[in-house]
Amino acid sequence: MVWRVRKALFASLIVGCLTVASAAPSSASRNVAPQAQPGADGLTRLTLPVPTGPYPVGTVDLHLIDRSRANPWTATPAYRELMVSLWYPAGDVGRFPRAPHMLPGAAAHFGSAAGSGSSLYGIPAESVDFAATRSSGHQGAPVARHKRPYPVVLYSSGAGDPRTWGTTVVQDLASRGYVVVTIDHTYDSSEVEFPDGRIVGGLLAQLFQQAQQPDDFQTLAARIFDARVADTRFVLDQLAALDRGTNPDAAGRPLPGGVAGALDLRRTGMFGVSAGGLTAFRAMDEDARIKAAIDIGGSIESPIIPNPIQLWPVAQHGLDQPFMFMGDPGTDHHQMPSWKMLWDNSSGWHVDLHLNGAKGEDSYKDAVPLIPQIARQLGLPDSFVTQAIGSVDPTTAVHTEETFVAAFFDRWLRGRDGHVLDGPSPRFADVTFVP
Repeated sequence: MVWRVRKALFASLIVGCLTVASAAPSSASRNVAPQAQPGADGLTRLTLPVPTGPYPVGTVDLHLIDRSRANPWTATPAYRELMVSLWYPAGDVGRFPRAPHMLPGAAAHFGSAAGSGSSLYGIPAESVDFAATRSSGHQGAPVARHKRPYPVVLYSSGAGDPRTWGTTVVQDLASRGYVVVTIDHTYDSSEVEFPDGRIVGGLLAQLFQQAQQPDDFQTLAARIFDARVADTRFVLDQLAALDRGTNPDAAGRPLPGGVAGALDLRRTGMFGVSAGGLTAFRAMDEDARIKAAIDIGGSIESPIIPNPIQLWPVAQHGLDQPFMFMGDPGTDHHQMPSWKMLWDNSSGWHVDLHLNGAKGEDSYKDAVPLIPQIARQLGLPDSFVTQAIGSVDPTTAVHTEETFVAAFFDRWLRGRDGHVLDGPSPRFADVTFVP
């Protein structure tokens, strides 16, 4: 995610971490859900890929309130509130329905003329029933029995993206034996639906339009990252309480059976796309509870920020924890000054790779399996797909991202080295390791 000016979208709003951006195993070897067909109402219906791990998946949403911290964006409410989702290995899932990909209100906003679906990807407004898509997570199912608590991975979405727009890789990681926690950074995410039905939209477009001088952009960018890192640290605190048996949900809604004691927070990692990747590295730098992190497409370069590195000081002193860059052919540590600085200054293990044919951060989101389905059902041209996700094969791209994300966390949170990260392999001819 390189910072660029995108006047057609948000005037002076930048595309990048502070804005909404715009031979592997064959497809036969992957258990991919059949593609949905348009409904009787003519709206497009979508399906997500099925997770590949040995565990069924459970999920639960939590409404978290941090009354010790002022709301950084609006006067009301005065406190900071977040929505997060837990995705985890589950048992006895037959009695629990599959959770929606997006809650109805959030889905309607996402697919509206004002939502990320239309504004980012050019999806005709109101043409897709995003609320009809089901995840593989069974809502409220009990946690699967375990001899040892599961490692924990946090997921932070790109600025302007909802936490749900990374569900494919998140639910796959959970199916492999991780508790994955997705975070919506309220007023930063395109929309957040709270349990009382409130839909809180993002404010970034408005805030960037109001900024006039370079110092205004610098200050706003600092507020965004400070809020994201504080959100991450607060969520870690709440997960510790959850694991001890406390229910952190604001309304005390029921928790899945067996969740207390199921989280091994001594083995915690984090990953994110775009601004989420930058957040992951900065949070790991500032909080020793995070042991390993992945940045997918997030670089801090910007032509309108006077001092980008000030927002990401981790690049100046480096990391001693393991990290992974995942970019595209135009985003690596040779081409991005901030990535090069971090690469050169770090003593921890690190690797830089990308999917051949990827086009920015969207080649690693739910856009990959869903945009081709939308194009097929709406009769949109091939260019609609390649403009959004590049020339990657969707099935291969999904499989590759899932494999490499899991391989990284397996190596550094579980001590399991499948040697996927050792270097180029005929198994993954679509992956380039950047030396």
